[in-house]
Amino acid sequence: MRRIRAVKPAARFPVSAALLRRLALASIIANVGIVVTGGAVRLTASGLGCPTWPRCTDESYTTTAEMGIHGVIEFGNRLLTFAVGLIALAVLVAVLLHRPRRRGLLPLAVAVFLGIPAQAVVGGITVLTNLNPWVVGLHFLASMAVIAAAYALWRRIKDPDGPAVAVVPAPLRTLATITTVVSAAVLVIGTWVTGSGPHAGDQGAARNGLDPETISQVHADSVFLLIGLSVALVFAFRAVGATGAARAALVLVAVELGQGLIGFVQYFTHLPALLVGAHMLGSCLVLLATLSVQWSTRERRPVPAVPETDTEADTDARAHPVGAAHS
Repeated sequence: MRRIRAVKPAARFPVSAALLRRLALASIIANVGIVVTGGAVRLTASGLGCPTWPRCTDESYTTTAEMGIHGVIEFGNRLLTFAVGLIALAVLVAVLLHRPRRRGLLPLAVAVFLGIPAQAVVGGITVLTNLNPWVVGLHFLASMAVIAAAYALWRRIKDPDGPAVAVVPAPLRTLATITTVVSAAVLVIGTWVTGSGPHAGDQGAARNGLDPETISQVHADSVFLLIGLSVALVFAFRAVGATGAARAALVLVAVELGQGLIGFVQYFTHLPALLVGAHMLGSCLVLLATLSVQWSTRERRPVPAVPETDTEADTDARAHPVGAAHS
């Protein structure tokens, strides 16, 4: 006689995989959006619109009429952080309610949720240090880390729960990893360029002391290296028949060329604020395209189905064949 395995009760408010993916995508978009609005704070010289943190002024958590438009812009960006956090919380709750429970999703959802207040604290430190350019750069990179975690969560939701299997040879996976490292380096050097330039976030904010022309050349050289590696990935992936990976690498090249064009134009037009903001958005897109290439080098396959009627009776029969035969 077979005994049917007990079925775990379903979640009271089940969340579908489709809804979970949409929420994760919304989290990516929201985190990219907060980077762009944060750039708007700096580009409008509103970085000290609220001159302290966590309050906006020594007496008020909200902006006051005396703070003017700069206070409105800075305080508005702080409010957007709560909106981004609420989306991350919705994703975390959705992961907990989704059935069947997916391993690997919860740590990523928690990382995104906790990363947002951590990023906000770094933002507060930038205010308390009067927009120290190194701290401002760290604030940007913290946002990039949260975006990377949000992207990883979105991709993990789409993938089955089976083991990851490489779809390209090991040397090409190494090349993709090197490309990812160089892409990260481009982002870091970009913050050095920003810290040496005119858009400090406030007229009295210090600069990092690096020569703008020299560090801009270093940044451009790192971009050339990144584009070269990305083009190599396109041809290498095509050579081994990895069409999905080649397509992802081609998208990365296109995004890099667009970002590079914006970078050159903004440099030779003396850094107009609108182009600088577009360049910040492009940085987020380069990161996402780079991560897409990294993910395309392997795939996860579905876990084999497990029979639902592996019972205690069968286990007893195997352990005591004679007794089971006479029962």
